[in-house]
Amino acid sequence: MRKKKILIFDDDTSILEVVSIIFEDNGYEVEIAETADDIISRVNVFLPDLILMDVYIPVIGGIEATRLLKDHIVHNRIPVIFITAKNDAAFISSQSSVVDYLSKPFDLGELERKVEKWIS
Repeated sequence: MRKKKILIFDDDTSILEVVSIIFEDNGYEVEIAETADDIISRVNVFLPDLILMDVYIPVIGGIEATRLLKDHIVHNRIPVIFITAKNDAAFISSQSSVVDYLSKPFDLGELERKVEKWIS
């Protein structure tokens, strides 16, 4: 059985380190990126089962990167969970094609539950 794959886009390297370690320890294959401007090429190569996306990631931003993904004929069904430090996470998520969101700082247990819910 192949490992489930999570692609994480966040410009905060400490979040990338902690979250990738947690999910790798839980048996997931994880890839990380500090920008999302190349989202389609990364998804083409890695083929994730789920994406964790920082809303305010540099260059094109998480909202635009998610729009590019959802407009892609092959990859538009990959679930995306937004992660943001802003207080507008619920509103931004409701205006986007994401399945869920978390506000920073987030509880790691809650993150794990949300990923498990949407990755199966």
